Amino acid sequence: MEKYTDLNISVINKWVKNDWEWSIPISHENFIKVKKGEWNILLTPNKFVPKEWFPPLKGKKILGLACGGGQQMPVFAALEADCTVLDYSEEQLAKDKYVSERESYSINIVKADMTEKFPFENCEFDIIFHPISNCYIEDVYHIWNECYRILKNNGILIAGMGNGIKYLFDDVENHPLVVVNKLPYNPLKNEDLYKKINFEYDNIQFSHSLEEQIGGQLKVGFTLTDLYEDYGNEGLLKDYISEYYVTRAVKSKNIRLVRQPKKSMI
Repeated sequence: MEKYTDLNISVINKWVKNDWEWSIPISHENFIKVKKGEWNILLTPNKFVPKEWFPPLKGKKILGLACGGGQQMPVFAALEADCTVLDYSEEQLAKDKYVSERESYSINIVKADMTEKFPFENCEFDIIFHPISNCYIEDVYHIWNECYRILKNNGILIAGMGNGIKYLFDDVENHPLVVVNKLPYNPLKNEDLYKKINFEYDNIQFSHSLEEQIGGQLKVGFTLTDLYEDYGNEGLLKDYISEYYVTRAVKSKNIRLVRQPKKSMI
């Protein structure tokens, strides 16, 4: 049976071809501004990541995890970081290749499924920059384990996540907002939810609890240093509640409490 991540990427590739908001590459003009020191960077729709969350970036090894699209990694490249981008979407990675060739910088481009072991050595990176994407992944404990493994001691993980509230509703575009689903939302464990997915336009997504997201980072040995919330740009929920949050965590030398991955029913 086809892996759910392969189903998801086939849909995401369609989104990219239709100018998905997270696939519009940085312009040449904005790239030049970054080189002059004028920059901001997003992990969620509206709030910029605080600049004080980053150390001086020149020479730092940064992994953009599920970070294709030619938006964020060019910023780090312009700031003279040593950049690697990992994504499972060849369409998203093509955006980073396009920008790197246009602006004449080097970047390591890696196509890989982040539900599997990351194709990197232990303690390889100084920073992992992880946009909202684990909503497409069933087991986030695996993500945190692998992030911890490949970060250097005192390395930084900056991760964007959704709080999952949108999955309570089948329709977040129209009033009234009616709660119809239970959380956690997992179509791989609920046949009725799975049957509702139109794979022409939608893919398999998952809600994750704070225990999985923040607790998962803490359990593998990260120390949480800061976080913030952000609102979405679409649907009715943006008028009522924040849907996203971003965490900054540092790899410490605590004993790791590794959580075993969950098995899918489909």
